[in-house]
Amino acid sequence: MPMPAADIEAMIKESFPDAKIEIRDLAGDGDHYAATVISEAFRGKSRVQQHQMVYAALKGKMGGVLHALALSTSAP
Repeated sequence: MPMPAADIEAMIKESFPDAKIEIRDLAGDGDHYAATVISEAFRGKSRVQQHQMVYAALKGKMGGVLHALALSTSAP
């Protein structure tokens, strides 16, 4: 069952309350998303570390309920 974009945003927001988040459904199927996440928590972190932080916020949903998520992360 696909994961709604609102659920993805809520999970990310829970870990990064200051984040500006934009979620786009790439294929219109609820399975392939792109997310832009801007948070002060990313300052000083490598891109890989930033993405790992977002994946951790998704609590194991990546690769299961959430099939694909293209990430763009940065500090403000």
